[in-house]
Amino acid sequence: MPILIALVIAVIIVAIVARRTAPTRDCRWRENRAGSKGALVKYNCVTCGAEIFRSTGTPDKCMQALKSPRF
Repeated sequence: MPILIALVIAVIIVAIVARRTAPTRDCRWRENRAGSKGALVKYNCVTCGAEIFRSTGTPDKCMQALKSPRF
């Protein structure tokens, strides 16, 4: 019986730790230098397929909802 309780507690702890980092795994941005335009660098998201041009570094959130790129 104590082993079953310990197993349930371990599963709950693993689930909490795994869920805590979920928002940071939403989008994974990759720089696409071939698609860059001057000072604007093109970034592609591997997860959702979004494309965006930025001049100030990698996007820090999901940009899939944008209909047109914002500079």
